[in-house]
Amino acid sequence: MILLALLLLVQDPVDLRKAVERAIPLLEKGAEGSMKERTCFTCHNLGAPILALSAARAHGFKIDEARFKAVLEHTEASLRKSRDAYRQGKGQGGQADTAGWALWTLEVGGWKPDETTAAVAHYLSLRDKEKDHWVNVSNRPPAEASPFTTTFLGVAGLRAFASPEDKEAGEARIARAREWLRGSKPRETEDRVFRLRALDYAGGEPSDLESAAKDLLGSQREDGGWAQLADGQSDAYATGSVLAALAQSGRLAVADAAYRKGLTWLLKAQKEDGSWHVKSRSKPFQAYFESGFPHEKDQFISIHASGWSVVALSLACAK
Repeated sequence: MILLALLLLVQDPVDLRKAVERAIPLLEKGAEGSMKERTCFTCHNLGAPILALSAARAHGFKIDEARFKAVLEHTEASLRKSRDAYRQGKGQGGQADTAGWALWTLEVGGWKPDETTAAVAHYLSLRDKEKDHWVNVSNRPPAEASPFTTTFLGVAGLRAFASPEDKEAGEARIARAREWLRGSKPRETEDRVFRLRALDYAGGEPSDLESAAKDLLGSQREDGGWAQLADGQSDAYATGSVLAALAQSGRLAVADAAYRKGLTWLLKAQKEDGSWHVKSRSKPFQAYFESGFPHEKDQFISIHASGWSVVALSLACAK
């Protein structure tokens, strides 16, 4: 029985690569469809695909470079339209979540600092400055409903794009956020994922990162996956985001048994079309549109989940 269990944790590298290759075209299609339907930036259809495609490309997968560039340009253009508002500390719809997710997307995509990113980072230095962390204004779980996510985005944006004039203020905000992260207790998987990521980006102590990682590992299910909520079932959004956070923060090797169990769950959960389906638990407030990604009313959480799944799988593939 022990030998069988160990064999189940050893995935065929070909299976891992096939899973990523099947998902890439869908992520690209979903991003392109969103840009045709909306001029604004969206974290699910633009941010998540860029994170996934960047990880895939770094591990030897071919992506559509023209589409990749188009997403980055669309993201910058969406921010540029509100550049003056950002300079004045007003921001745009979604506030720190929109600003932070867009800057993280640009950072991961390799965008160079410019006038637009400096303005948005300046806004982040002012947003919630009376607090020791950043606060979400939306309640669209899981991705836009956690102060841990928003705080990570604030830290990430300032770390990558603060101008020389905002450097001191940015470092002070990051230091305050680091202390908040150390003392705050996460309630859901999203909180735990972004508490770990934020501590990593904010320069947290190794012991704090180890504790945050242990908290995540402790909630892995017997089936190898993770659930968004304590009373929920394992799903691709939670599983992919947990594995990505653990690996990218350097807290868990992709060869570790826990990581391999998670990969096994993802491989089994992938649909024939290359996507992962996750049911939405967010109440819609914007007009519905089809982006080209499957699963209809669940398409936005599903493309986000598929993005995280591709990151987790790509990290386990040889470069």
